[in-house]
Amino acid sequence: MTRTLAITMGDPAGIGPEIVAKAFRDAPELTRGCFVVGDAASLERANRYIGKTGPAGLPVYAVRGLSDLAVVPEGNLPLLQISEHATPVPCGLVSPMAGKIAAECVLWAARAVLRGEVAGMVTAPLHKEALAAAGVPYPGHTELLQAEAAAVARVPLADMPVRMMLANDELRTVLVSIHLSLRDAIAAVSLRQVLQTLQITHQALSVTLGRAPRIAVAGLNPHAGEGGLFGREEIEAIAPAVAAARANGIDAQGPYAPDTVFMRARRAPGTAAEFDVVIAMYHDQGLIPVKYLGVEQGVNVTLGLHGPHGPLVRTSPDHGTAFDIAGTGRADASSLLAAIRVARSMTGLPV
Repeated sequence: MTRTLAITMGDPAGIGPEIVAKAFRDAPELTRGCFVVGDAASLERANRYIGKTGPAGLPVYAVRGLSDLAVVPEGNLPLLQISEHATPVPCGLVSPMAGKIAAECVLWAARAVLRGEVAGMVTAPLHKEALAAAGVPYPGHTELLQAEAAAVARVPLADMPVRMMLANDELRTVLVSIHLSLRDAIAAVSLRQVLQTLQITHQALSVTLGRAPRIAVAGLNPHAGEGGLFGREEIEAIAPAVAAARANGIDAQGPYAPDTVFMRARRAPGTAAEFDVVIAMYHDQGLIPVKYLGVEQGVNVTLGLHGPHGPLVRTSPDHGTAFDIAGTGRADASSLLAAIRVARSMTGLPV
């Protein structure tokens, strides 16, 4: 079963089940060989919702184990049943039960990839408040997967450093810190953190691109600090990290003014980008430019995860649970389809 992808359905109160149902309905070639990790009742309800605005979804065929996937009839949505509930959780509401279901799906898929049973995983959106309400001690997918990979490898969490990359057809950006308050994110800009980000990015994109990536590094402060006039993080942390990376053969340049560096890395039609990726110092600095170019094509990729059988490939749409439209059938599956396409490429499956 290693030549397959597990797709987790996300928070069942959000749009995750609907975009999963649409993906299997609308892109049979792209979803061929994939299966959903989740709850049949939630997926069947999602099929009814998407039927309000378009064709009905595929019939859900629930199985209890990976070996049963071979008997799923053609034209059905293969679902590995993780948890059962008589009725799905209400749409659009934060729920401890929804958070629990979403976490169970992610953990099952991660463990299957780490055991070498599945090639990679694609995660539909979960809700951070619901995770917290369920007692999950991690704020999101990235931290949850980092902890699971570290536990399987039997190493401290610090020895499994990970980074978030958000990418679309025009721009890639990797974050030094992820889900931190802005005050804490600024404090996290250290020589060690920036250098580690450069190392993880270089290693991951060298595999994806087949060559060393050209990495631009954004400054933290306006005008990249203007020589210390607007802050000293560039002088004391960022520039030394870039120099250390270059001394180790990494093609890194910067720090550059953060209000212009993303334009220099954009692969716009008819233009040649100067860089393959931008290292951003905090969450919104890096994600706003990518999302502005089009949420529907953005893909979240976790870099640095690995287990005994190699990298843990995980991709995700770059949007959230969209509680405001959950249950309407209007959710757009484009970003999920892009995430599946990237995961297939990263795992060597045909695209």
